[in-house]
Amino acid sequence: MRRVIIDSDTAGDDTTAILMALKHFKVEGITIVAGNVAFDQEVDNALTTIETFNPDYKVPVYKGYQSPMIALPNEVHDTVEEIQGGNGMGDAVFPKPQQKPEDQHAIDFIIDTVKANPGEIELIALAPLTNIAMAIKKAPEIAQDIKHIWIMGGVNNRLGNMNVSAEYNFYVDPEAARIVLNASTAKTMVTWDASLDFGVIYEEDIEEIEAIQTKGSKFFLDINMFVRAFELAKRGIDGITCTDSLLTAVAALPELTLQSTDYYVDVETQGQFARGYNIVDWEEEFKRTPNCRVIERIDSQAFKNALKDLLAGIQ
Repeated sequence: MRRVIIDSDTAGDDTTAILMALKHFKVEGITIVAGNVAFDQEVDNALTTIETFNPDYKVPVYKGYQSPMIALPNEVHDTVEEIQGGNGMGDAVFPKPQQKPEDQHAIDFIIDTVKANPGEIELIALAPLTNIAMAIKKAPEIAQDIKHIWIMGGVNNRLGNMNVSAEYNFYVDPEAARIVLNASTAKTMVTWDASLDFGVIYEEDIEEIEAIQTKGSKFFLDINMFVRAFELAKRGIDGITCTDSLLTAVAALPELTLQSTDYYVDVETQGQFARGYNIVDWEEEFKRTPNCRVIERIDSQAFKNALKDLLAGIQ
């Protein structure tokens, strides 16, 4: 079975992505990074998600960086409780998790695990890329030993979701995104706009998920109906946007990818309006070697089938 580390700012659809990964991979651990909501809440959300799936082995959770790479002391990044709910779980209430986070720092766990298993560990990046970038900065040699990095982030020459130019994960820590994108590791990116095109769960699908009536389907709806209301008010999209679980499904199930292209991708770290904007060099204007596979078309129905199968199996 393929082995992964999940890097997450666990809230909303991150929870579904973790469930998807637990079904399809051996999850070596989950590392938590500054992102969607308050950091310690993200930790609890990851632990709650693990306990919901209830795997037959321990999945450790590690605390990583609680702010972006170049944030000043006490500087607070933008969190998105208005999208994910105050607790990042759509304001649904869950018991305090029994499992506790580990003492080791997330980046040391990433480095040690990759070094001990060269060419075997894939990273599933659901969040701002601070932890992964800092691991590569601390131990540059791991870049060649990571099997693959799967990135939910950026846009493919489309509108962002934080502003007109930037997607949230790249917006929060563009320096980290630049480091990871320019690392020598093989990478695949599923962008925000791809999730809008191929990863929205609409009313018909929601009704089918409601009809499943398992612990998994209830968990999914309790957390994600909040974001549906936000997307309807913000973008007129009457559905649940499944960004992170779409990436994880693409990583797990190669048949979901219908079209992809290797491009040079990089991130703007300066600028009054464009910080966090990423270029996907369609026309090779920059004359740079492609550094990332960008997913362009996904079998949306196959993804939805995989999601429903996942939720039906969590009893």
